[in-house]
Amino acid sequence: MAMATTLARCLRKHQSRYDTVCRPGSPGGMAAARAVCVPGDRLAKTILLEDSRGYVTAVIPSTHHLKLSELREQTGRRLTLAREDGVREVFKDCDPGSAPPVGMAYGTQTWLDDSLLAHPDVYFEAGDHQELVHMSLAQFVELMGDARRGHFAHRDM
Repeated sequence: MAMATTLARCLRKHQSRYDTVCRPGSPGGMAAARAVCVPGDRLAKTILLEDSRGYVTAVIPSTHHLKLSELREQTGRRLTLAREDGVREVFKDCDPGSAPPVGMAYGTQTWLDDSLLAHPDVYFEAGDHQELVHMSLAQFVELMGDARRGHFAHRDM
């Protein structure tokens, strides 16, 4: 599978400058980062959440874990982790475990944790298990311009 169609369309729409990094067919997260020598705190992890009002995408560094109580407080919503069928429904053009951070392109409200913005560049899933997208922080911030920001992730110990 190539880059997810929705992601490719979103990158074109924003005229994003990026490159792709080929990686072995490893699962996402830290394994993907290690496979291509990417610092884990520069790899965005996408988490789909849901409540009675619909879906929300949270984007955090792969070296961090989501503090759901803090995100609930910031959003004012009673969010829980989305069920697997919900993830497949929202990210229908993506391989399981390879959702890109552009939740807004998939019709979900998106929240971006500020700790992901502490480095000069960012890597994220391309919607498949073959590539990661790599772009400068400035390009990523522009791409994620519609995302709300907050602090709801903490470094894994």
